[in-house]
Amino acid sequence: MSFLTLALIGATIVVSSFLSGVFGMAGGMVLLGVLLVFLDVAAGMILFSIIQFFANGWRALQWWGFVRWRIFWFYCLGGAVAFAAMRLVELIPSKALVYLLLGLMPFLLELIPARVQPSIEWRGVPFITGVFTTIVQFLAGVGGLFLDIFFQKSALDRKTTLATKAVTQTASHVLRAAYFVSFGSIGDEIGLWPLLVAIALAIGGTALAPFVIERMSDHGFRQWTKAIIFTVSGVYLLRAVWLFWQG
Repeated sequence: MSFLTLALIGATIVVSSFLSGVFGMAGGMVLLGVLLVFLDVAAGMILFSIIQFFANGWRALQWWGFVRWRIFWFYCLGGAVAFAAMRLVELIPSKALVYLLLGLMPFLLELIPARVQPSIEWRGVPFITGVFTTIVQFLAGVGGLFLDIFFQKSALDRKTTLATKAVTQTASHVLRAAYFVSFGSIGDEIGLWPLLVAIALAIGGTALAPFVIERMSDHGFRQWTKAIIFTVSGVYLLRAVWLFWQG
């Protein structure tokens, strides 16, 4: 890769890690969309998983005391079941499909009436969430939007939401990396030193987030999350249409 490409990816890592650190989502959509411009799906998913693992892991450490561990363990159990099922299918989505799913997901989820949205605190819901969020992550690359619908109806505050989502997503990144590494690798596209720099940038971007979170209300947290997500989704829908048009 050229220096300019690496610089663009580096800047995206910082911005996306900051967004994820503040809102618990959205950043992954931005990062994956940029990575897929330069890498094939398998390589992009693997690199994305590595970067997001460290970004989410660092966020989990920042808010460790707020994690709801019962939710986490049942989520992981559901994720393991989904991993086994998807590995039997051996499906790798095309770039166009990934962009299409990334773009459509927020709009489709918005159609689900609030009264039928389950809460992540309900018995059995963390396991079901783990199953379906993992499947969504393997197909669309990003499952944070889908995961969020199970938190929207809960009584958890923004810090508990961020902490619990961080540990569940960290586990999901491990599963996604393991899934796609069985089909390919990042090969020679990204060397060891650029990868280490990418990890450092991800942690740095995440470390900036608490300064904003402490000054944000729960209402503002949800409003800004929606605005960013729908803006990015619109761009990805246009990208999907272009890729399908190009064949």
